[in-house]
Amino acid sequence: QVQLVESGGGLVQAGDSLRLSCAAAGRTFSNYIMGWFRQAPGKEREFVAAISRGGGNTNYADSVQGRFTISRDNAKNTVDLQMNSLEPGDTAAYYCAASWTTSFAGTSFAGKYAYWGQGTQVTVSS
Repeated sequence: QVQLVESGGGLVQAGDSLRLSCAAAGRTFSNYIMGWFRQAPGKEREFVAAISRGGGNTNYADSVQGRFTISRDNAKNTVDLQMNSLEPGDTAAYYCAASWTTSFAGTSFAGKYAYWGQGTQVTVSS
């Protein structure tokens, strides 16, 4: 198993930047595909970004492409989400997730991920 703890959320204004971090503990971090998802009140959980085990492949939701960047540091067991040009529509609880699979296909589907953090709240005011 792997335990995930997110941090870095907060209240910001539209146009601001924020960096989320997810710290992993447990099994070898580099064996996991990592993803970020978010869920706004009254809405389904949605995919934000994913990164392959070595960091060479990334995948983004259309809504965040060009504004958000996912990265990982396997030496520090962390995965980060740099969020720029934030919009009120980005307001949500953000979750880090880990997938124990070798294929990067389907990384936008929540069902691919077995382990989840507790989430960190991001609120963007207009």
